[in-house]
Amino acid sequence: MRTPNPLTIMFCLWTSLLGAETNVLIVVGPSNHGPGSHEPEAGARLIKHCVENLNNVPGITGTVTLKWPTPAQQAGARTVVFLGDTFPANRFPDSARNLADLHLMMRRGCGIVCLHYATGLKREDVSNNGEHPLLGWMGGYFANPGCTHHVSYATIFDKATIRPAAAKHPISRGWKTFTLRDEPYGNNYFGADDNQPAPRVTILATSLQPPDKPKREAVAWCVERADKGRGFAIVMPHFYKNWSNDDLRTLILNGIVWSAGTKLPAA
Repeated sequence: MRTPNPLTIMFCLWTSLLGAETNVLIVVGPSNHGPGSHEPEAGARLIKHCVENLNNVPGITGTVTLKWPTPAQQAGARTVVFLGDTFPANRFPDSARNLADLHLMMRRGCGIVCLHYATGLKREDVSNNGEHPLLGWMGGYFANPGCTHHVSYATIFDKATIRPAAAKHPISRGWKTFTLRDEPYGNNYFGADDNQPAPRVTILATSLQPPDKPKREAVAWCVERADKGRGFAIVMPHFYKNWSNDDLRTLILNGIVWSAGTKLPAA
């Protein structure tokens, strides 16, 4: 057996005393959208840059992977962020193993975040009554057209106005009502109870759509799970350029940081 290096031992002691960094694991799933829309890999690298350069929330690192994360990456994550065309755990090979991996991560209190189309599940992903672990982990999902239990819709609106819906929630800090051209999914699925969100789920942002028959649609939400973990979902941005919108970007970064169990600044 090799004798541990004293400097290594000292470093481990310092790490335990100072507290380990918060690692955000960012998983990029498959996508067949053209340039300018979705751009999951570019979005992932942007998220990594942002979380590592927050001047008011220090100590966060980001890890980007284009494959299913390794056991070491899973173990080191405080939250896992998904981007891609529908929920990547179901699109990468061996979806049963992937979901089992996530089950272990969620059980230890890891956070989970899905952005835009990564909130989506296909007909073959869910049971006949719409059950899927993502419903519990994240509080709701986009039911891809083709699902039999429920059908969400995806429409690009030239002027989608996004309004805060939970003023006192930490994720609502620092951003205000904004309007942009995007594809905020509507009629998202929250469960078999007349599609009402579960008690632990908070609707964070809504949009009145479509213009001809406006209905208040939930476009961002979060959940505080019984396992002490947290989930956050937002059905934007479709267009990569919309990351430049300060309010949208703040909403998303708030959700990621909150999902990791990190305290958000008052402002």
